[in-house]
Parts: sequence; C-alpha cells; structure tokens
Amino acid sequence: MKITYWSDFACPYCYIGNTRLKKAIGELGIEDEVEFDIHAFELDQNAPRDVESTTVERFAIKYNLSIDDAQKEVDNISKLGIEDGIDFRYASTLYTNTRDAHRLMKLAQSKDDSKLVERLSTQLFDAYFSQNLKLADRQVLLDISQNAGLDIKEAQDVLNTNLYDAEVERDEEIALSAGIHAVPFYLFDGKYSVPGALSFEDFKSVLSQILEENAIDDDKDADSCEDGVCRL
Repeated sequence: MKITYWSDFACPYCYIGNTRLKKAIGELGIEDEVEFDIHAFELDQNAPRDVESTTVERFAIKYNLSIDDAQKEVDNISKLGIEDGIDFRYASTLYTNTRDAHRLMKLAQSKDDSKLVERLSTQLFDAYFSQNLKLADRQVLLDISQNAGLDIKEAQDVLNTNLYDAEVERDEEIALSAGIHAVPFYLFDGKYSVPGALSFEDFKSVLSQILEENAIDDDKDADSCEDGVCRL
C-alpha cells in the first residue's frame, strides 16, 4: 500500500495525524506493507526566517479571537497531541519559514532509504512541537540532519544553495492543481483521499477497508485469462 501525503513541519494536525496513522498501521501489523511518499506543503511560503509573533498571537489575528480565546484554542490542540502520546507544546512553538526543512527532506528522499526519511521527519516535527526549536535556524537543521543520519556535508550543501527548491515547489504545484489547500492530506494507493487528521480508529478503519479491497483484487487477478494465457 502506498500512502502519499502532503504536510508541513509547522502543522500541528500533520504531526497528530501522522502519529495516529502510524499507530493504526502498527496495530494492524502492516508496517512492511506500507510505503510512504512525503510531499512538501508550506503553510506560509512567505513566513519569516525569524520569529515575529507567538503562536497565540497569530491565532488571535488569524481567527479574530481574543488572546484568552486564542490561548484556549491552542491549548485544545496541544491536548490532542498529548492524548496521542506526543510531548506537544504548541503554545511555545517558534513559527518561522520551513522551506529549508522541506529541502532537507528532499535530500533524505533522494537516498532511497525509508528509515532515514522517517527519522528525519520525526525529528523535524519533534524539534518544532516538543523542543520548540526554530526550524529556519541553520545550526538547528544541521544538528537534526546529522542526528537523523544525513551526510553533514550534503546537508550543508543544500542549505548553502537552492538545491531541491524546484522539488519543493513542484510538490506544492501538484497540490494546488489537485485542489489541495489544507494539510495534512493523504492519498492511499493513488485513489482514496483523506483530507485532515482522522482519529486512530478511523485511520484503522480506512486501512482495513483498503486491505480488504486489495485482497479481493488479488484474488480476481489470480484466476484470470489475459492475451490467451490463463493462470491459476
């Protein structure tokens, strides 16, 4: 099963959704049957490289809320993450541009090593939401890259140039052309779309349904004739 998804490392529901999805996959025991294909999606392509406001202040402005109401909204999202076992500290996140983080993810994907990609993705999310580090900071990104297992010289080359800029932009163009305007957005086997972070149970239900349909398709293919050749 191939799961293609668009997300941003500054998106709380992306971290929560991915955590729930992976738990559902583990519960079903299908880790070896799933292939992930991560696509970049910047919540704000023009986000600053330095912190200009708090998460609560941004919530208040964006949704026309009082500071107190915005704090409650942010705390409620943090509660969801904590309930899913994440050390979730959304209120104190340092919101900055995430383009470089996405470019480093493209470097990881170029290595054709799913475990490397998984480590980098997890550490980028953790750095932002649990450690409250600034993902636009060069040294932060280099430390994360090295800890995840990327070659430090290659990571430096990415951050010193515009390498993988085009790949990140292509991901976002694909999303735009497909009508994807919010993340997370999941596409299962290229035909089942799931917008948003489903509950653990709902993810498990979706996965089970797809597995059942795939099993039926396999049975159909097993006993079939094509081009004059029949196989059992």
